[in-house]
Amino acid sequence: MSLSNVNETERSLFGEILDWMLAPLLFVWPLSIAFTHYFANNVANFPYDQALREHVAAIARQVKLVGGKPVLSLPPSARALLRADETDNVYFHVMNQGGRLLAGDKDLPRPPVPQEDEALSGEIYMRDAEFNGQDLRVAYTWLAESTMPRDQWIVVEVAETTEKRSQLANKIVASVILPQFIIIPLAVMLVWFGLSRGLRPLTRLRQTIEARDPADLSPIATRRVPEELEPLVEAFNDMLERMKKNVGVQQRFVADAAHQLRTPLTGLKTQAQFAMRESDPEALHHALRQIAMGVDRAGRLVNQLLTLARTEGGEATLTQHPLDLVVLAREMVEDWVMVALSRNIDLGFEAPRNAMIQGNAFLLRELIKNLLDNALRYTPSGGHVTCRIVPGVDQVLLEVEDDGIGISEEQAELVFERFYRVDDAATEGSGLGLAIVQEIAQQHGAIAALRPNPKGKGAVARVPFLAWYPPLPPQGPPDDFSELYRQSPPIGT
Repeated sequence: MSLSNVNETERSLFGEILDWMLAPLLFVWPLSIAFTHYFANNVANFPYDQALREHVAAIARQVKLVGGKPVLSLPPSARALLRADETDNVYFHVMNQGGRLLAGDKDLPRPPVPQEDEALSGEIYMRDAEFNGQDLRVAYTWLAESTMPRDQWIVVEVAETTEKRSQLANKIVASVILPQFIIIPLAVMLVWFGLSRGLRPLTRLRQTIEARDPADLSPIATRRVPEELEPLVEAFNDMLERMKKNVGVQQRFVADAAHQLRTPLTGLKTQAQFAMRESDPEALHHALRQIAMGVDRAGRLVNQLLTLARTEGGEATLTQHPLDLVVLAREMVEDWVMVALSRNIDLGFEAPRNAMIQGNAFLLRELIKNLLDNALRYTPSGGHVTCRIVPGVDQVLLEVEDDGIGISEEQAELVFERFYRVDDAATEGSGLGLAIVQEIAQQHGAIAALRPNPKGKGAVARVPFLAWYPPLPPQGPPDDFSELYRQSPPIGT
């Protein structure tokens, strides 16, 4: 169960950090108690083991070996003093390996006969044992002359129960553990307080965001933001910038649509009212034809507005891939041939075998379509329009040349603005075509330009795209460079 009591689906950062800080503490605390108990037993055993050693040494000094036979001189007062313990039971015995008891408790368990190099005469050893259902701590030593075989050695043992040791160990454990019941809650309170203070910048940031006006998309200042929160605030500011851009696109779209659709819709309404009053079939047919033309103009305007909004939204950068601009331009020219023929305009196409760029096919078709439409719209009957692809080393140039009414240098700087038209009276249009061209060009890292035709009358629209080349194979370029140039002739030759 979570320490912070936070619902699984609604986690708080405060509760998450608190959990990760206190959960290890609760895991370590039992380990601390276990280690404390272990070391407390070792500490408690040491002084009592030392006392047992002294008792064994005192009894061993009373044993004399005469001709290999032990002689014990242990007065009753010494035996009484040895057993004078109010808490634990003390046992001892002096016995040879044959089982002959010289003094003490006969049933006290003896250690096994030591093998070679397992024990030294006169050295005191410690072991744990059990006697009459009680745990014992035993100190013992072996006594022997240098010529005595090991199975005749004399063993001296002193043992006592472990009550005093347990009491001392429990006191040590209690002296360590009991303060922790005060320290740990205090530590939890300090951690809680520290987290509350440490997360205060998050609270301030939340309050700052909550206090902002819904329409305020300006960046959040990072002056008082902690270093750890700066990436979060910067990411949030990037999102605000994208939102600001999208909102701006939407607002411009709504404003443009409201402004531009008002006139054709008003015209449609007027034509419809006129048609409703007409009884002459020819006049009625003319009014309906005007309505159909108005619908076409309104539909084209809506499509242009949608395309402009889409390009301003930056969708093209998400779907760009290598493509052949020659193939794309040829398809668009073929689509506009019939339009050109209906206007008695010669529409031509000049291009090399291929010219690779990286871009969005849908938007590039829209760009070429608007350039062709603009050129055909401002070229009189009997004129010429040429769509041309000019490859270069680093760039692929798209050109649409016409010999129409032309354009001045001053107008060339304004034609890419939305709703700007060179001559409102002579041609139909919304003034959005070249604005769409510029937006799409910028999405592809290019800048569109429209300049007077250097060959004479008319104008030339140019859009330079970066050329795209496939990556070289991992093994490097081929040794035969002449073959490489035969396969890929230098661009621009």
